[in-house]
Parts: sequence; C-alpha cells; structure tokens
Amino acid sequence: GLFMENYTICNCKKVTYADVEKALHDSVRMEDVETLFKSVQEITHCSTSCGGCHQKILDAISEIMMSK
Repeated sequence: GLFMENYTICNCKKVTYADVEKALHDSVRMEDVETLFKSVQEITHCSTSCGGCHQKILDAISEIMMSK
C-alpha cells in the first residue's frame, strides 16, 4: 500500500518509516500504541525535538501493528 515506501517521518532526528518499523521489531512486547511510541522514541529519538511528527509516528505505529 501507500505506506510501504520509506520516507522521513521525523525531520529533526532524520527518522524514517523503516527506522520506526525496525524499532517496533526490536520491541517484543505487543502493547498499546502509546507504550510502543515510547519505546520507538527511546530507540530512534523521534519526536524529541519539535514534536511535530508525534501524530505521524503514531499513525506509522498503528499501520505497522496492523500489518503484523
């Protein structure tokens, strides 16, 4: 689908969709999106600068979790 291509989600920290996906694969615990967001944030540092990508990260996480 539309989300399969790799694109930058967090410009401040240069975090791409693939980085988020990889971070999720590294996090074995299948939890709610907010918890997953925190682990993705710890791994990639996305959304720690301006925070503008917060919703895009959450959308990406939902997308990835649904396709698992």
